[in-house]
Amino acid sequence: MDIIDKKILGTTYVCQLTKENPIHAYAKKTGLSEEYVAQRVDSLVKHDLITQDRMGITEFGRSALRVVLAGGVFDIIHPGHIHTLNAAKALGDVLVVVVATDNTAIKMKKRKPLHSETLRQELINHLSMVDVCLVGNEGDIFKTVELVKPDIIALGYDQVHQEKFITDGCRKIDLDVRVARLQSPIPEFSSSKIEKEYGEAIHGL
Repeated sequence: MDIIDKKILGTTYVCQLTKENPIHAYAKKTGLSEEYVAQRVDSLVKHDLITQDRMGITEFGRSALRVVLAGGVFDIIHPGHIHTLNAAKALGDVLVVVVATDNTAIKMKKRKPLHSETLRQELINHLSMVDVCLVGNEGDIFKTVELVKPDIIALGYDQVHQEKFITDGCRKIDLDVRVARLQSPIPEFSSSKIEKEYGEAIHGL
């Protein structure tokens, strides 16, 4: 499988989550003609990697992809986020990012986020290394994990979740997932610190 076929396969997987037409989505993203993309898809259908209706990937096709899942609040995008998401994408073929709901963000950060979950999702979806961003499930992170069925879950250096909690939760939904703890080369960056310093600067004017 060459790189174009792999990317078409990845786009088709993503479109199963977003309910988009994968041929249209890949053509729009790359500038290739839909006719050319459709021909490549037909070849993948022939090799049992994409379903006959050309809207999803088969079990065999899914086994050819390594899907990475990362999550967080992502209220203020900073260099630490960019490094972490680049490192997460390097672990696989497709990077799915989940942003916390507003209510979950309040529980995690003990404050209301500056940006709504919809806006945070839109911002993350515009990052080049991210294949798709979803809004998380209220109260149960494993419902989203079950939807995505990742091969790897990438945790940021400062995320509170413990690896055992993640692996045990995945086993309960019959998923064999590897957990990767990512390191940030600039751990001094955090959304809370940026917001605090910005607030102090404003008050000092």
